[in-house]
Amino acid sequence: MSVPVAPEEIAGVRLFTLRVHRDSRGTFVEQWREDRRSDVGLPAFVQDNAAFSRRGVLRGLHYQHPRGQGKLISAPFGEIFDVFVDLRRGSATFGRWAASTISGDNGLQIYLPPGIAHGYVALSDVVLVTYKCTEYYDPACDRGLSWADVDIGVDWPIAAPEISPRDQVAPALRDIPAQHLPDGV
Repeated sequence: MSVPVAPEEIAGVRLFTLRVHRDSRGTFVEQWREDRRSDVGLPAFVQDNAAFSRRGVLRGLHYQHPRGQGKLISAPFGEIFDVFVDLRRGSATFGRWAASTISGDNGLQIYLPPGIAHGYVALSDVVLVTYKCTEYYDPACDRGLSWADVDIGVDWPIAAPEISPRDQVAPALRDIPAQHLPDGV
């Protein structure tokens, strides 16, 4: 079982804290401005995705190869325990995981470069997760990594998460063929 690393220790991972404006009516957050993309060193995005989940739903760990996707992840409503694993062969953090709690309240947003498997578990009754992708979804490149891989040892905060049939049968890292893993950074 590996010990988690800090998110910033995985090459290319970027954390952002968005300004959350609160008043008696609720909140307002500016999630994205294209004119600031180059200022913070992010690539162009081509697809936006959104997923609603209820408490205890675990999605992942997913990645795309060979047409890898970078992802900018937010949880504008609710809260998730967001997990990512470096799958880039030759990377100093290959096979290591990191996590962060992302919520509408904390305004945290995270960028994961291609080659990183991503998953999360919903911690609130309902959560909306949004993510911008640097590459289009391609079913032929869709890959998964077991959320319960004992060698990786993610310390999920939910004892019995609800998991899709697809995610239940995802392979451990040691069982993923080398040609299904990206090269290092």
